[in-house]
Amino acid sequence: MVALRLIPCLDVANGRVVKGVNFVGLRDAGDPVELACRYSQAGADELVFLDITATNEKRSTLVDLVRRTSESVTIPFTVGGGIRSLDGINELLRAGADKVSLNSSAVNDPSLISRGAELFGSQCIVIAIDARRNHDLSEKWEVYVNGGRKNTGLDVISWSQKVVRLGAGEILLTSMDGDGTQNGYDLELTKSISKNVPIPVIASGGAGCLRHIKEAFTVGKSSAALLASLLHDGDLTIEEIKKYLINEDLLIRPIEK
Repeated sequence: MVALRLIPCLDVANGRVVKGVNFVGLRDAGDPVELACRYSQAGADELVFLDITATNEKRSTLVDLVRRTSESVTIPFTVGGGIRSLDGINELLRAGADKVSLNSSAVNDPSLISRGAELFGSQCIVIAIDARRNHDLSEKWEVYVNGGRKNTGLDVISWSQKVVRLGAGEILLTSMDGDGTQNGYDLELTKSISKNVPIPVIASGGAGCLRHIKEAFTVGKSSAALLASLLHDGDLTIEEIKKYLINEDLLIRPIEK
C-alpha cells in the first residue's frame, strides 16, 4: 500500500501566501519561500504552490518565486496557476517543480492534458477541480474556473473521469463550499470522485480539526489531504497531525528525527 499524504497548500497572490473563505476575503498568511521551507523541514509529504490570480489576470505563474521555493524544499512540489501551454509546463518543471496543476486551461483545452502527459509523463499532470454543490440538485457538483469566478456547468464526476482518460495522474479536488470554513471536508464529494477514478485524489477545502483529516482518508477515501489555514494559523503542526493519524492506525509516513 502507498502511504497517505499530508500536503500544505501555499495560495499566492502578489508574492504573498494568502487564505480566504469560499475563495473570497483573502488575508495575508506569510512569505511563500519561508513557509515552504518550514513545512518541508516539519515533515510534510509534499507541497502545493498555487498562483491563484494568474489565470484571472491573464499572466503566467511567477517562475522566479517557484525557483526560489523549490530550492528551499526537499520534498515533491506541485505548481499551478496561469499554465496555458506545453512551454509553460516545461518552464515550471525546469524551474524545479515536480508536477504542474492545470485547472482553467484544462477545461478550455482538454488536449493540453493528453499532450502534457505524453510529453512529460502522467505523474507530472495534476488536474485541479474547484467544485461547488448545485443546491437545486444536492447530489451534483459543478466545475468552476478562473479562481472560482466562472461556473462551467460541467459535472464534476464526469469531468474527473474524462481527465483520467486524457492521461491525468492525479486530481486535486477542492470543495468551494468548504474552503477556509474549517467545518470539514466535503466527504460526499470526495468519496464520489475517489470511487469513480483510478488515480489519487487530494481532498481540499474545510479541514478544521484532526478528526476532519482522518475522515478525508477513512470516509472520503482520498489519497492525500491538503491543508492551509490549520497550519498557517498555527492551530496544528504536521507532527501533531501525523502522530494522531498513526495512532488511528492509518498508513502515514512518520517524521524522521
